[in-house]
Amino acid sequence: MLAIFSLIVLFFSIMLHEIAHGSMALRLGDPTAKYAGRLTLNPLKHIDPLGTIMLPLILLVVTAGRGPIIGWAKPVPINPFNFTDQRWGSLKVSLAGPAVNFLVAGFFGLAIRFVYLPDSLFLLFGIIVIYNFAWGLFNLVPISPLDGSHILFSLLPAKYNQLKLFLQQYGLFILILFIFTGLDWIFRGASFLFSVVAGQPFAI
Repeated sequence: MLAIFSLIVLFFSIMLHEIAHGSMALRLGDPTAKYAGRLTLNPLKHIDPLGTIMLPLILLVVTAGRGPIIGWAKPVPINPFNFTDQRWGSLKVSLAGPAVNFLVAGFFGLAIRFVYLPDSLFLLFGIIVIYNFAWGLFNLVPISPLDGSHILFSLLPAKYNQLKLFLQQYGLFILILFIFTGLDWIFRGASFLFSVVAGQPFAI
């Protein structure tokens, strides 16, 4: 049951993340995501067969339901040429997704810290906090196509264009390797942030 709830939390965390990207793009003058019908809480609009269904299920089976489990939704379509802020627009859009996940994690983490919760609700809130922190941290890793790569590309000067091309060309392979070798560190970081915000360690 907890594994199913974790998958649901992960999916909605990813969905809010993508909506945040599209909403920030809209604020910057790009209505592409809006016209594509992606600024919606309808989960069917955000499902990616590989990232939303297959990968989480594979990780669920491989880890015998213990995790860590990660995935992704269908990316929202964005046209950066529409941004009113051409210098920093892409950076703002990239940061919007992780920022929303950290805000959700912070809200539920502070609820755990300051509101008395029965054990069952504490556990459910804790999963929401852990997965939102984890998804935010995961996306800040500078591997293409994660948000961290777009943030890095926005900050790197033109002389590093070859590095950008390399990361874009081989990003998917590096990402797959990271998923199977580095997720434990992501969830360690999420657990640390949980203890900082909630004021206590998280343990199932």
